[in-house]
Amino acid sequence: GVALVGIPLCIGALGFTGAGIAAGSIAAKMMSAAAIANGGGVAAGSTVAVLQSVGAAGFSLGAKIGLTSALGSVGGVSG
Repeated sequence: GVALVGIPLCIGALGFTGAGIAAGSIAAKMMSAAAIANGGGVAAGSTVAVLQSVGAAGFSLGAKIGLTSALGSVGGVSG
């Protein structure tokens, strides 16, 4: 549960927000580097694209189920 809330909050703190990438943020620097490396655009499916998608819309239902399953098992083992 903590990861499902904490991860999006951390992504938002990096500058990946619902309104787009925040100017002057770590996200802006990452996007700039990705665009330079790809000749001016950010490739679909790249780290920057995925983080922006999560920052804008949160995790998909499938990702939430997968994270809950995986992290629940890890928590059970570590406990």
